[in-house]
Amino acid sequence: MALTVSVFGQNKTREVLTLEKNWRFHKGDVENAYAPDFNDSKWESVTVPHDWAIKGPFNMDIDKQTVAIVQNGEEVATEKTGRTGALPYIGVGWYRNQFSIPNFSAEKKVILLFEGAMSEPEVFLNGKKIGSWNYGYSYFYFDITDHILADQQNSLAVKLTNRERSSRWYPGAGLYRNVRVIVKNKASIDQWGTFITTPFISSELAKVNVKTKVSGEHLILVTQIKDADGKIVATDTTKTLYDNEFEQNIAVSNPKLWSPETPYLYTSISQLYMGNHLKDEISTRFGIRKIKYEAEKGFSLNDSVIKFKGVCLHHDLGPIGTAVNTAALRRQLTILKDMGANAIRSSHNMPSFEQLELCDEMGFLFLAESFDEWAKPKVENGYHLYFETDAEKDIVNLVQATRNHPSIVMWSSGNEVPDQWGSDGAKRAKWLQDIFHREDPTRPVTVGMDQVEATMASGFGAVLDIPGLNYRVHLYEEAYKAFPQGLILGSETASTVSSRGIYKFPVVEAKMKQYNDLQSSSYDLEACSWSNIPDEDFVLQDDKPWVIGEFVWTGFDYLGEPTPYDDMWPSRSSYFGINDLAGLPKDRYYLYRSRWNTKDETLHILPHWNWEGREGEVTPVFVYTSYESAELFVNGKSMGVQKKNMSSPTNRYRLMWMDVIYEPGTIKVVAFDSEGRPVAEKETHTAGKPYQLVLEADRTQLNADGKDLAFVTVSVVDKNGILCPTATNQLNFNVTGAGTYRAAANGDATSLEMFHLPTMKLFSGKLVVLVQSAEDVGKIELTVSGKGLKTAKTYITTIN
Repeated sequence: MALTVSVFGQNKTREVLTLEKNWRFHKGDVENAYAPDFNDSKWESVTVPHDWAIKGPFNMDIDKQTVAIVQNGEEVATEKTGRTGALPYIGVGWYRNQFSIPNFSAEKKVILLFEGAMSEPEVFLNGKKIGSWNYGYSYFYFDITDHILADQQNSLAVKLTNRERSSRWYPGAGLYRNVRVIVKNKASIDQWGTFITTPFISSELAKVNVKTKVSGEHLILVTQIKDADGKIVATDTTKTLYDNEFEQNIAVSNPKLWSPETPYLYTSISQLYMGNHLKDEISTRFGIRKIKYEAEKGFSLNDSVIKFKGVCLHHDLGPIGTAVNTAALRRQLTILKDMGANAIRSSHNMPSFEQLELCDEMGFLFLAESFDEWAKPKVENGYHLYFETDAEKDIVNLVQATRNHPSIVMWSSGNEVPDQWGSDGAKRAKWLQDIFHREDPTRPVTVGMDQVEATMASGFGAVLDIPGLNYRVHLYEEAYKAFPQGLILGSETASTVSSRGIYKFPVVEAKMKQYNDLQSSSYDLEACSWSNIPDEDFVLQDDKPWVIGEFVWTGFDYLGEPTPYDDMWPSRSSYFGINDLAGLPKDRYYLYRSRWNTKDETLHILPHWNWEGREGEVTPVFVYTSYESAELFVNGKSMGVQKKNMSSPTNRYRLMWMDVIYEPGTIKVVAFDSEGRPVAEKETHTAGKPYQLVLEADRTQLNADGKDLAFVTVSVVDKNGILCPTATNQLNFNVTGAGTYRAAANGDATSLEMFHLPTMKLFSGKLVVLVQSAEDVGKIELTVSGKGLKTAKTYITTIN
């Protein structure tokens, strides 16, 4: 079935068609699959965004890499079986679709936009190759005007090629972001041709500078600025063109400033006229905000010094893979907002438009990253193959496509690139930084540096606007003195590893610790050979004003890179996350929350209290809390009061009772305010046998658009309603009504159960089920059952 663009109604100057439906997909190369008359009827029917590999199955032989990971300090090559997620992303995939453009004429222009295609896309229209791109994370577009068949079906085919040994994590596969057809007049505003900045801001007035690149002659640009309520607050008209660009300086009175606390957004409406005829119209959301980076003082937003309380995020969304989904992204950001995070770093690639739009709306500062490789390789078929020819155009597209987002406050041109050694690397760093500056003079550029001593010697670090240190906490002072900028960014911090709900004894700090069950301890004292526990970064953030913030590795677990088990099967996803792959908080979440969320109380006890067989053994109890002191009770008996102190990093940020002897029953913590008065308490109980299931949906209403998601947390409790923290029951899921079952995840990095099948084991007593809306208004019923457990149901409605 062909898709039709309804072009140019009475008041319409452009149409944007998102090619979501009616795609046909085939894994494997096919001769002549680009031909308009090719028969694809036996191909799989899919919607885009689409990740062809996420359904698995997991296989240790997929992209098996024998390598020494230099970034991890490895000197001897070993076999890595889960480094890229052990999912079948390698190979060729073909996508085909059709669309038609009625009333197409010589006055029109057609743009074909890809927001991400993994990888090396080759694009064919009506049997002719119209272009290709290399970088799977890049946004790119082609002018397809000369290839359009008017009033006929146009055949679109896309060939994607994912090479083995091309990534260090699961990159996904397919048209994983949106594909759009844009139909407009030839006299029009250029693609990504609008650039809005706010060079002057006071409480009474903001100057909004709007640069607009256009195509055509004898044009007039009218720009309206609307506030968040849609009220016009300023207007400007200009006829003056400089090198095909209009420039306007528009005064906005009593501006409302954008910040993480008040993410206020304005909208600029650009109307392009030729005489009295409206030729084009676009709207651009933006924020009025002021950023500044100063030596010794740090980063300020709207003249207030703040620190980045940030996390790094890979682009996969756990059980749905890399296929972009707004509901899944919003859930991630909601969880991080509650934790107190105010910043996101896209790692190590260009962010999706949807993620940036949400960060604008919800109030997150954003560090937008571009590359994981430059000219020197990390993996055999990585970006270094294209760096010399493609880096500039990839940066240009990144900046031009996203520079109007107020959330973006910094660019990153690279992460842990091997080019950090020698003068050639320093020259590349400056070359890339100059491109960013040319395209956007308003934001600084950083690089995540792990070879800090090398960058001090080569001049690499001195070149950067902002020196970014990945780990290397022991070198912060030396780097601060060596680099001329007068500030340091923790561009990647911690890399603490843990498994939700899993605790190991004895409780001691350890590096690269491995256990027979391939899990890591959630006492949050285990890190990697190159990294550290969170507390060591907290000290630097709190005590050094020239440390401007941190981006923790990572906010959520992601597919691939299962350190410290990357050479042990069946580990296939990371342990770094503050939240697990299902989006469920680990204990570490509350450690960060106790420090970052300054508005809400945090009081969290670990571990759980189900330790059959450990009776009489030492079982330490930790408390993560926003309060300074607390008293612990075991079955009513006081274990004493602990108070945060400066004796060590861990004592400064955690309350720890190291000599508690386990006995079944109840542990209770009572927190005290600064005057020593009890103000909050929490209990953990020993649970009985699993009895029934409890369902909790993050949302009870979904949009009836066929893609909205509800995330339903499934827990198993005993007869008294106490969570059973060690339960691993096999559960089954059934969805009926106005929705479908999409996926499930339990957060277990060693699980080989496939996400898309309606059954999965609990991990540490919990898992998450994803329910997807249909396009019908109605009610969705989710039923979850398990052998020997009381079945549970929940209901979700879909609305227009």
